[in-house]
Amino acid sequence: MKEIDKNSKMYKFAAGKGVMNLPNKLTLSRVLMIPIFLLFFYFEFTAHYFIALAVFGIASLTDLLDGMIARKYGLVTNLGKFLDPIADKVLVLSAYVVFLTVPEVFFYGLGEWVLIAAGCGVALILAREIIVSGFRMVAASSNVVIAADIIGKYKTVTQDICIIFLLIGAGVSELTGHIVGEIINYIGISFFICSVILTVASGINYIVKNIQVLKQ
Repeated sequence: MKEIDKNSKMYKFAAGKGVMNLPNKLTLSRVLMIPIFLLFFYFEFTAHYFIALAVFGIASLTDLLDGMIARKYGLVTNLGKFLDPIADKVLVLSAYVVFLTVPEVFFYGLGEWVLIAAGCGVALILAREIIVSGFRMVAASSNVVIAADIIGKYKTVTQDICIIFLLIGAGVSELTGHIVGEIINYIGISFFICSVILTVASGINYIVKNIQVLKQ
C-alpha cells in the first residue's frame, strides 16, 4: 500500500481540523442538499425538475468523492461511517417519497394500481434499509463487520438511475408535453422495478449470509 504523505498540501487540505475533515464535510453537504432538492422539486417554475435533478446529481457526486478521498488519504472516521449511509438512504428515499406525491406527473395514464404498487415498492425499500441497519447494529455489538455486497451496489446504481430518468421525463413532459417525456418516464419506472427487486434480494442476501449473527 502506498504510504500517505501527511506533509503534502493535499493531505492537509483533506484532513482539515479534527473529525470535520473534507470527506465528512462532503457527506454533511449531501445531507444539507436534501431540503434544497425538495424545495426545487415542489417550487414550480420553468425547468424546476431539471434544477432538482442538478441538485440530486451534485449530491450523488459527493457520495463518490467522500469515500474516495477518505480511503486515499486514510481519513475514515466513525462520524463518516455513521453519516455516509444515512445521507445516501435519506437522499434516495426522499426522492422516491416525493415522486409518490405527484402521481399525475410520474405515474400518469397508468392507472391507480401503478401508484399503489409504487407505494408498496417504496415501503419495501424503506423496510429493507431499516432491517439491514438494525442487523448491522446487532452484528457490530458482536464485533462482526458486515461489508456491502455486490447486489447492494447494483441496487444503489439502479435507484440513482431511476431517479435521474424520472426527473428528466418529468422535466421534458412539463416543458414540451412531448411523448418523449412519457417514454423517458417509462424507462425510469422500469429501473424503479429493478431497484425494488434488487433491494429485496440484497436484504435477503445480507441476512442469509450472516444468519449466525442472530444465532449468537
